Amino acid sequence: MEDSNNFSKIIAGTMTWGSWGKQLSKRQIIDLMQHCVEIGLTTFDHADIYGDYSTEQDFGKAFAESDIPRDQIQLITKCGIQMTSGRPNKLKHYQYDKNYIIGSAEESLRKLNTEYLDLFLLHRPSPLIEPDEIAAAIDSLLASGKIRNFGVSNFTPSQIAMVEKAVPISANQVEFSLTHCSPMYDGTFDDCIAQNRTAMAWSPLGIVFREKNERTNRIKEVLSQLKGKYDVEESQLLLAWLLRHPAGVYPVIGTTTKERLELSVQAASIHLELQDWFLLLEASNGHEVP
Repeated sequence: MEDSNNFSKIIAGTMTWGSWGKQLSKRQIIDLMQHCVEIGLTTFDHADIYGDYSTEQDFGKAFAESDIPRDQIQLITKCGIQMTSGRPNKLKHYQYDKNYIIGSAEESLRKLNTEYLDLFLLHRPSPLIEPDEIAAAIDSLLASGKIRNFGVSNFTPSQIAMVEKAVPISANQVEFSLTHCSPMYDGTFDDCIAQNRTAMAWSPLGIVFREKNERTNRIKEVLSQLKGKYDVEESQLLLAWLLRHPAGVYPVIGTTTKERLELSVQAASIHLELQDWFLLLEASNGHEVP
């Protein structure tokens, strides 16, 4: 597998670009893609299921007319979740046989209007995963040049170790934020550091702006203290907190607002002082560290 570190430090998540969110038109997607590239946000994160299996195609049609060179962007997508909306399934489940994985990758290539994927992820772990079956599919996709790197999403270190008996894994994309810290403690990021695996974080702002409770109130109080010190916005501080982790985490942000995208990119240059990092952690935990 190739070195996957050509990703932009902040990654644009496309989950809400289509029918699951903003329902952007082709012209709007082109405009948003071009803006992302102009500000240095060159990596776009997809999954086959987004928009009930429609968002990849919406993006691909826009990309084909965007005049953005393929080698200036990086495309990530995921497979494995079978939904009842958009497909004739009786119930939601996971599917990871060789033919399905290869077929899913090929369908994503077609929809995204590209000849290769920079990173292809298994979306969620299934109790029925067979490492040799995964390896057969991934080896074929790598050999054909249809994918350049293979990774997983939402896998535990032990699940990764199981799959790696048969095929190397270059990345793990998990939920991580100031209000969801478990990857720092359950071995997920230890594994990424130890195995030189790319760590990516979805929902990097957590619930700070979505919920109002004692925890988020504590966090917002500290954020209000620190934003003046660093002359930045609260959302930038939350990203800076995440970026301070030695796993070298790549946040996947979901906003489609140009100003928020610009602020997110700027957050990569903020270096939180050590005690300020722990001050935010203490606010999240509700107590000092042991």
